[in-house]
Amino acid sequence: MTVLDARSLNRATLARQLLLDRAELPVHDAVAHLGGLQAQEPQEPFTGLWSRLRAFDPAALSDLLTGRRVVRTHLMRRTVHLLTAEDVLAWRARFDAMLRQRVLGTYRRELEGVDLDELAAAGRAVLADGEPRSMGELARAVADKWPSCDHRPLGEMLIAALIPVVQLPPRGLWRAKGGVRNVPLASWLGREADPLDPDDGVGRALVRRYLAAFGPAATADLRAWSGLAGLPAAVKAVREELVVFRDERGRELLDLPDAPRPDADTPAPVRFLPAFDNAILGYDDRTRVIDDAHRGVSVAGDRVVLVDGRVSATWTVEAEAVVVRPLRRLTKPERSAVTEEGSGLASFLTEGESDRLRVEAP
Repeated sequence: MTVLDARSLNRATLARQLLLDRAELPVHDAVAHLGGLQAQEPQEPFTGLWSRLRAFDPAALSDLLTGRRVVRTHLMRRTVHLLTAEDVLAWRARFDAMLRQRVLGTYRRELEGVDLDELAAAGRAVLADGEPRSMGELARAVADKWPSCDHRPLGEMLIAALIPVVQLPPRGLWRAKGGVRNVPLASWLGREADPLDPDDGVGRALVRRYLAAFGPAATADLRAWSGLAGLPAAVKAVREELVVFRDERGRELLDLPDAPRPDADTPAPVRFLPAFDNAILGYDDRTRVIDDAHRGVSVAGDRVVLVDGRVSATWTVEAEAVVVRPLRRLTKPERSAVTEEGSGLASFLTEGESDRLRVEAP
């Protein structure tokens, strides 16, 4: 069985994540290919797409949100993702049980004695008037039925699990600010999400889609990305379609046979990634992209810079300048490449008003 070293896995990841070469894809197709983008920070998907697409126009993503072709909703790992309307309608029911369990994992004691079906019915009745609501407003509207329960657990369970909802624009639009206002998914997209598929065709589709965007990968990586319990039946059902590798730790890695696996020596350009980017969070074993010593930055919300395909710096914006803080000493060519790419990012984020970049000492 072929063993793929960390550098080979790195290059495969960059290729699947559209980070090896910027793709000439419509924004909608890029969001679909990536299986959604992590989006709890509203402006971060714009940087993620700028780093992945040629001539990315942020207005195109805003138009998709206002045109209801892309939505912001809780899904993978109970975090807010940017997903195509088609995917969220097809996938949402497959995530229902996981979403409930994730909320209960945080608020089990607080929600003890609350009938979740009754809570869902009460929440739907409130939202039936079509008025967008914040999580707190919805929780307060149903709280009289459960006076001993705090509002936060009720709201989290309703918004993140029981009722498929979307976050309305202007939340998530380019350079716009807006609080979270929720409406039912069905009212925003014109139909209910697909019912749970007893044959789990959705599970099989998720396996294929995950491998297309993240493979080669282990089932533990699939579980880390989705939050679902590994999809063992779905993996078993599609296994004969897949090719199998091993990593240097001996883990079994699955992949689509015709998916790109570039040579390990393929040059990798500098790329700036937004907070919580799935190119890092989409794996249980993240060492293909980030050293264990720096793993904490991937969950702390730090934006990172890939140099030679690996997390080598963090970045932020200060006074319209991109500020890079290296995690190791950069060579002169690496520093030059970081400066060029970072200046382009600064110009993008400020709509051409500034291309200033500062690289601090490691």
